[in-house]
Amino acid sequence: MRLRQHDPLTERSPVLVLLFGWYLRWYFHRRFHAVSVSRAGLPQVPNDRKLIIYSNHPSWWDPALFILVAAKLLPERASYGPMEAHQLQRYGLLRRMGVFGINPTSARGAADFLKVGRHVLEDPRRALWITAEGQFVDPRQRPVILRPGIAHLARHVPDVVFLPLAIEYAFWNESRPEALIRFGSPIEIAPRRDVTDTMAVLGAGLSATMDALARESMTRDPALFQPLVRGVAGVGGIYDMWRRIRAWASGQTFDAAHAPGSAQVPPPGQVTPYAPSPPTPRLAPHLGGQHR
Repeated sequence: MRLRQHDPLTERSPVLVLLFGWYLRWYFHRRFHAVSVSRAGLPQVPNDRKLIIYSNHPSWWDPALFILVAAKLLPERASYGPMEAHQLQRYGLLRRMGVFGINPTSARGAADFLKVGRHVLEDPRRALWITAEGQFVDPRQRPVILRPGIAHLARHVPDVVFLPLAIEYAFWNESRPEALIRFGSPIEIAPRRDVTDTMAVLGAGLSATMDALARESMTRDPALFQPLVRGVAGVGGIYDMWRRIRAWASGQTFDAAHAPGSAQVPPPGQVTPYAPSPPTPRLAPHLGGQHR
């Protein structure tokens, strides 16, 4: 398939993706208390299946989080994703990360998105990451409304698996926020299914995943999550310097965490296999089931 303009397959640089992934580990370490994935785990999608990971869009951080999570959890797949063309002009380096520009408000832009999406997914060793709401939306807002492009893509890409991804940025007990993610149950869409019905199914899958993540986030319990990146605890500056001196003077071990023990998140490790909860009537319960 030939593209009129930029071809993300030729512009993406695996070397730069690797280097940028290491930079993002450091950057998220400095900006967040932790980047963590729910212990529900990562669904085991076979490597010979085409994969679209679609998420809510709560923050400016989301594209960078995609790149970080892809590097940590899906290194065997080359990842790509769309961004509004005028925004991509400001962050041109992202083209080298597999990001391609789209114009979601025009018919030509929608056609280009379908063409590039199909082009990327010709090889199942690639994954397409999409912020499916298309604009910044508070993660508590319901109903979850998706842009129709993802449903049109489902009609034109056979044998594709859709994987919901919920994202939330929460302040718990530290001065820096938590970046929390949770994957939902894989969803399969029958070829040529009605676009409106497809949007309802995908929206329900993402909404259920977001609700599950919100329940976990509200507990403020780090044991429910596995950290991908651990950040910095404490307030810093003069306040933490004084606390450190007091701990030293009293012979105690200094804990920078605001709440004692809150920094003791479980050590980073391999994400556990996925054990899905009972599926809702509109979700495919497993990859071996019928198309819904």
